[in-house]
Amino acid sequence: MDDTPHILVVDDDTRLRGLLRKFLTENGFRVTTSSDASQAREILQFFEFDLVVLDVMMPGESGLQLTVRLREISDMPILLLTAMGESEDRINGLERGADDYLSKPFEPRELLARIRSILRRVAPRPEKEEIILGEHVYDSIRQQLMGPNGPVRLTNAEARLLQVLVTNPGNPISREALQQQSRLGGGIRAVDVQVTRLRRKIEPDPKVPRYLQTIRGRGYVLWPD
Repeated sequence: MDDTPHILVVDDDTRLRGLLRKFLTENGFRVTTSSDASQAREILQFFEFDLVVLDVMMPGESGLQLTVRLREISDMPILLLTAMGESEDRINGLERGADDYLSKPFEPRELLARIRSILRRVAPRPEKEEIILGEHVYDSIRQQLMGPNGPVRLTNAEARLLQVLVTNPGNPISREALQQQSRLGGGIRAVDVQVTRLRRKIEPDPKVPRYLQTIRGRGYVLWPD
């Protein structure tokens, strides 16, 4: 049985489909392409995929509409490609069930990093995995943070946010994606608030973060030891 991750790329741009097929294949994926949502739904009846890369702006049924339909029948990861620049538009995609988004034009390496990040996040977790953050150790199975003096209490919101971050070490995650995946109310501003609170609990100097860093224009990233 072939365990190579199988990616479905749905985009009406023939040139981009070809480029993504070539690039992703060269980086260890099996790739199937589709030119529109209707064709994609037909393909999905006969093949299983590990992730869908889906363009938002397509003739006929849009990527957002297809996302809603897919979420009704599957929890397969969806990464949206969008030319929309406003945060509200990106949030619309995440609220409809997408796992992440990438704005066009984009660097192929960033797409690759996001795909790998999503696949790691949805992969079966090991029986035990500890993340070292200086004097703190986070058990991602128990979702428990230990400090030098014992357990560190996390609120539910802090725990959900930290869990998303530790499953993507070294990979920047947008504020919109963090807000969606952590199920935080209050919009993306709530992410900033929870990040500030987490830094107070894990950073030697919260004003100069070593582990939970801000990546300008891209979001936040966790750098474990």
